[in-house]
Amino acid sequence: MWIPNPLRRRRIEKLDLALIILLLVTQVWLLSATLDNYLAGHADSALAGALISGVLFLACGALYLLVMRLER
Repeated sequence: MWIPNPLRRRRIEKLDLALIILLLVTQVWLLSATLDNYLAGHADSALAGALISGVLFLACGALYLLVMRLER
């Protein structure tokens, strides 16, 4: 089924925004768990969590740039 371009663009933007929100919620949860582990004295797991949180941050940034590019 063919979808007109503006309608398809809106659906993609909504999907991207939903993914950004999901990634940000996951990142905040992971960051709080990482901080809790660090304060409990488990520095090894805290480093891994911080690195994964950084990757999620970059993924959110990439999705945000994609949405902004689609709006143009």
